[in-house]
Parts: sequence; C-alpha cells; structure tokens
Amino acid sequence: MQKTSHHALRQSFRSLLESSACYHTASVFDPMSARIAADLGFEVGILGGSVASLQVLAAPDFALITLSEFAEQATRIGRVARLPVIADADHGYGNALNAMRTVVELERAGVAALTLEDTLLPAQFGRKSTDLIPVDEGVGKIRAALEARDDSALSIIARTHAGVIGTDEVIERCVAYQGAGADGICLVGVNDFEHLEAIAAHLRIPLMLVTYGNPALRDDARLASLGVRIVVNGHAAYFAAIKATYDCLREQRQVAASDLNATELTHKYTQPEDYIVWAREYMDVKE
Repeated sequence: MQKTSHHALRQSFRSLLESSACYHTASVFDPMSARIAADLGFEVGILGGSVASLQVLAAPDFALITLSEFAEQATRIGRVARLPVIADADHGYGNALNAMRTVVELERAGVAALTLEDTLLPAQFGRKSTDLIPVDEGVGKIRAALEARDDSALSIIARTHAGVIGTDEVIERCVAYQGAGADGICLVGVNDFEHLEAIAAHLRIPLMLVTYGNPALRDDARLASLGVRIVVNGHAAYFAAIKATYDCLREQRQVAASDLNATELTHKYTQPEDYIVWAREYMDVKE
C-alpha cells in the first residue's frame, strides 16, 4: 500500500479548511484505528488528549500524560496514517516555550494539525480544569507555535472554551488568536446556533467545533455556512473498544454479565478516586 507523505496529508487538511463543507472526525487512537478510519472514507481523524491518556496510561484526563508519551502515540499513528490527523495537544504541555517543543515533536510525528488551548493546566487543587490563562499568554503560545513549525502546511488551531466565559470574552479571545496568525479556531462549549452565530460573525478563519453530540448543533449545512469545517462529536469508537474488550475477556473467563456501560467501565479502570485522594494529600497545601 502506497504511503502518503506527511506534507501531503497536511495539504489535504488545509483543503478541508479551505472548502465550503463541514467534516466529522474519526477518533483514532492507534495505528489500526487510523487505518480503519481511512478505509471507511473519513476525511480527517483526531487523537484526543483524554483518549491518549486512557490508551497509554489507563489514567483519567487530569493532564498526567507527558509530551513524549503523547508524541510517541502520535508517531505510531503517523507511520501508517492515510488520512490527516489532528492532535489534541492540550495546553502545549506548559508555557509558550513548551508549546514550541510540542509543535516540533508532533510535526515530526506526522500530524496534519494540532490544537493548542488556553486552559490553565494542570488544574490547581479544588479548581475545575476550565480555568483559562490570560488572553495575552494565549496569544504568545500561538505565535510561538507558528514560529516553531518547519512545515508551513502544518495547521495550528487555537482552542478556547466558550462554555465557561461570556460571549464577549470568547469573541475577544478568538479575535486575538486570529490576529496572532492561527490557522483556525476550535470552540468547546458552544450552546446552540445563536451562540455560534454571535461568535462566528467576528471571525474570518475556519472553525472547529467540539460538540460532544449536542443535538442543538446537528445541522451540517448551517454549520458550514458559519465557517465550521471540522466537527468533533466525541470519541465513541474508543469507548466502544473498551466495552468490547471487557465483554470479550469477561466471556472468556465465564464471568457473569455486567450492566456497566463504556463510561462506567472507563471510570472503574482508571481509578480516578485515587488521584483525587493524592491531590488532596499533596496539593491541598495549608499555611
């Protein structure tokens, strides 16, 4: 089977961004899933940060995976990928200088695009992982990421959380990242089309939307008309794989059937309660 070059895949992804259509991502988490997604005709895949944490560490999405671990998994996928893959690069694994290193490693891994978010990670004790860094710091990360890439076809997409701040601040952040040179804007937490329209009216670069299957955003033609080119509905394929693995091994051992669904199984085997206890013990520092 003829291999597609990383540069060609990046150019293919840019063609998606420059089109007038809306595309849905396949959740790819290893080389086999990437090959399946391409064979089934998906135009683009995504390696989620939470999925990589599950696949590599069997750990919850608490920003525990390191850049080297994430890049290694991306490299395994990049060796065989015949569709462009977006890497969910979280916060760039640190500050702007760390973000530069992230771009270098993920470009080498063969990804076609990466998202850099303005979330404050790792989360402080007792705080949700939805706190955002100052917009100027976010701009610095995007500018640094653009400087670090060697292949100009690699797309750098700025991500922000529209569900935890007011619409005016979302617009301010998106416009700032657009001005910094981002190739696209990724939005999480958009409520509905009215919310999306208020934001999109101020932007001229392509949008990527993480919807988690939000039924209020299930009109591809309308999404496309607002500049949305990429939609991430979640990572159902990965969770289906967890459920199938559990059921297969359970039947092999003749263990009684369980009514746990994929989400509950993931919770059971990532043991998040342990991390919560450790955080309380070692991060809740009292004067």
